[in-house]
Amino acid sequence: METQLLRVDETAYAAAAAIWRAGGLVAVPTETVYGLGADARDDLAVARIFEAKGRPRFNPLIVHLPGREAARALVRWSDAAERLASAFWPGPLTLVLPLRDGTGLSSLVTAGLGTLAVRVPAHPVLQGALRAFGGPVAAPSANPSGRISPTTAAHVLAGLSGRIEAVIDGGPCAVGVESSIVGLWDAPVLLRPGGVPVEALEAALGAPLAVPQAGGTMTAPGQMASHYAPGAKVRLGASAAGEGEVMLGFGAVAGDLNLSPSGDLREAAANLFHHLHALDATGAAGIAVAPIPEVGLGRAINDRLRRAAAPK
Repeated sequence: METQLLRVDETAYAAAAAIWRAGGLVAVPTETVYGLGADARDDLAVARIFEAKGRPRFNPLIVHLPGREAARALVRWSDAAERLASAFWPGPLTLVLPLRDGTGLSSLVTAGLGTLAVRVPAHPVLQGALRAFGGPVAAPSANPSGRISPTTAAHVLAGLSGRIEAVIDGGPCAVGVESSIVGLWDAPVLLRPGGVPVEALEAALGAPLAVPQAGGTMTAPGQMASHYAPGAKVRLGASAAGEGEVMLGFGAVAGDLNLSPSGDLREAAANLFHHLHALDATGAAGIAVAPIPEVGLGRAINDRLRRAAAPK
C-alpha cells in the first residue's frame, strides 16, 4: 500500500480516526516517540500492528486514552495510580493495572495477561486524533520490532512505509525516549525506566519502586533483552571510537555526534534515537557510545543503550 503523509490539522485528525475505524494503522507523534496506532478493540487491526512491526505476540501493547476517566473505565484503579496520574498525566508515564472485565479490548493488546498498560499522552497531535476517534488506541513505537525507535516522521517512513496507511507528521518528539512504565497490580514496580525520572516517581509515591527479577514473565513493553537496536554493533562506556566505529559522545567526551555537549540529560534523551539513526546510516560497523550518568533520565538512556548493545 502507499503510506500517506498527513500534515497536522483537523482534517488529519479526522483522517486518522476514519482509518482507525476501518481497521487501519496510523503512526502518530507522542511526546516520547512516534506510536503506531490502531483501534484497541479490533482484533484484526491489532494483529496488523504485530504484523507490520514483526513484533512477537507475547509482547503487550500500551493503550492510549484522552484522559484519566477513560483509563479508569478499563482498569481497576488504586490510590497509587491516582497519585501518579495526578502528578504525571498527561505525560510520558504508563501505568499497568488489573484489567476490568467486559472492556471489549482485543486480547492481543494484553498478550493474554490479566493486566493492561494505559497512558494519557500529552502530545497535542495524538490528543487531537484520540478525541476525533473517540475510543482506545493501542500504539507501540512505530518501527520494525527491536530496531531504533522513531522520533520523526521520516524515521517511521524509513521503517514502515508501504506497511501502514498513514503517518501524521508532527515534527520531532520532545522527550525522545519511551514512557516510564510502573506496575501497580501489587507493590509498585518499575517495569521500564523512561520519560519520567525514577526519582520523581518515587517522590510522588512516597516510597521506593521495586525492580522486577530478571528472566521473569514479560508484563510490559520494552522488556526484551535486545531492543532499540541499530544495524551496527553498539559498544558502551567508550572514550573514543575504535577501528570501523563512529562515536556517539556525551558531555566532554566528543564524537561524530554528541547527545549533549553540555551534559544535559534531557537534551541527551531527546537526541538519543535520532543520533543512533544518523550514525547507523553512515554504514559503520560499530557505534561507540560515551558513558552516561546513571541518574535521572540517564537511567532511561542507559536502559535503551544496554538493550541496543545486547546480542541480537
